[in-house]
Amino acid sequence: MTYQELQEKARAAFGGSCLACPVCNGLGCKNRMPGPGAKGTGDTSARNYAKWQEIRINMDTLCGNAPVDTVCRLFGRDFRYPFFAGPVGAVNLHYSDVCDDVRYNDILVASCAENGIAAFTGDGTNPKVMQAATAAVRKADGVGVPTVKPWNIDTIREKMELVKASGCFAVAMDVDAAGLPFLKNQTPPAGSKSVPELHDIIALTEGKPFIVKGIMTVCGAEKAAKAGATAIVVSNHGGRVLDQCPATAEVLPEIAAAMKGSGLKILIDGGIRSGVDIFKALACGADAVLIARPFVTAVYGGAAEGVKVTIDKYAAELADTMQMCGAHTLAEITPDMVRLPK
Repeated sequence: MTYQELQEKARAAFGGSCLACPVCNGLGCKNRMPGPGAKGTGDTSARNYAKWQEIRINMDTLCGNAPVDTVCRLFGRDFRYPFFAGPVGAVNLHYSDVCDDVRYNDILVASCAENGIAAFTGDGTNPKVMQAATAAVRKADGVGVPTVKPWNIDTIREKMELVKASGCFAVAMDVDAAGLPFLKNQTPPAGSKSVPELHDIIALTEGKPFIVKGIMTVCGAEKAAKAGATAIVVSNHGGRVLDQCPATAEVLPEIAAAMKGSGLKILIDGGIRSGVDIFKALACGADAVLIARPFVTAVYGGAAEGVKVTIDKYAAELADTMQMCGAHTLAEITPDMVRLPK
């Protein structure tokens, strides 16, 4: 299966809810929700993609000709590449009923683990979503990251028991999901968390690396670190929770600079659609990236084979970019290898 064939099959499986565009840039779906679009005008999702394209690569082939090593070490574990599948929930609502969250996570977690990376799994109002996601992670020997929504503390406690039983190497919370409609007006309340509340949630993991997803400011990164987070994901939830946000590419350099030396690992998502984009993110200070929507296309268009095709595509593009810039390991990717917009 080629990447083009994968997209064609996904387009048919989506039934019009997602256009499976040749490049997933947020323009085709804009504010289509339910669907893969974004909140309000749809500006933020499109901006996420566009701002990566404004960053250019500084080519340098006057360097030693050596093999490229893309191995990424995170939380004491080696991964073949510095990118992961991001969490996606309610796929049957937003895409089509070809998949539900249970089947989607089952395919994605296993396929990512088989191909040297890990998948972040989604969460939902139906308890079976987290049950199935953590079961999939357990079957993959813990190679997966369950992502818990910012529910009330009692619900979080219940879900954390499933998380711990999965044997996962890390756990995440997408605090930016506080802007999703289904979390609003819940009883008991769900939504944004204070630093003390987040500290108490992190304590429930009993020392497991904790990733806070949804950080868009230096202040937010500092708060996450104060609460005890091991890592953050610079993310605006793909533009799905707040219109008119800056792009993640715009805020990454300042967050990375401010947190340098803190020990906090920095991941990023939002509009990353190629191995070249992955290289740009690493050069701007990220330790690794998350990619979400394209993996939905991968699962709907080709199941396990589709996931492999997608991973191979990004991996080849990343390795080629590293080779053409003289970076033979991820540690050799430096800020001077990219040109930022002025």
